[in-house]
Amino acid sequence: MKVSDCMTRNVKMANPGETLQDAARTMADLDAGILPVSEGDRLVGMITDRDIAVRGVATGKGPQAQVKDVMSREVRYCFEDDDSEAVLQNMSDIQVRRLPVLNRDKRLVGIVSIADLASISQAARTGEALGGISRPGGEHSQTFH
Repeated sequence: MKVSDCMTRNVKMANPGETLQDAARTMADLDAGILPVSEGDRLVGMITDRDIAVRGVATGKGPQAQVKDVMSREVRYCFEDDDSEAVLQNMSDIQVRRLPVLNRDKRLVGIVSIADLASISQAARTGEALGGISRPGGEHSQTFH
């Protein structure tokens, strides 16, 4: 099955210059824990609710700090026509729970989460992937920033 079969479409984006409070409010409105960050039509980062809490609030940054101060700049992604099993394995390898989904023109078309992939995958594969994602450390650790 392809990623496009289970991804979330119509993704709201954040801007690097907007405040953490604005990003958090958008996440609350969407009931989402992640926002892609764009500058013009370029994807330049990702920000999560955990980034706001750990890289923002825990280090003394207030609600008026900017998204660019806490976002992850290293954007890992997948393509909408990628095989879902391969993406699930990749998420395990790079220890992320969500990935932006691009078309072959490298335009954002959605986000896929481990939960999205679990809905179309075998339970054992999803469990293995979650085990890989959950192991301590890795380049996406909150303290790696």
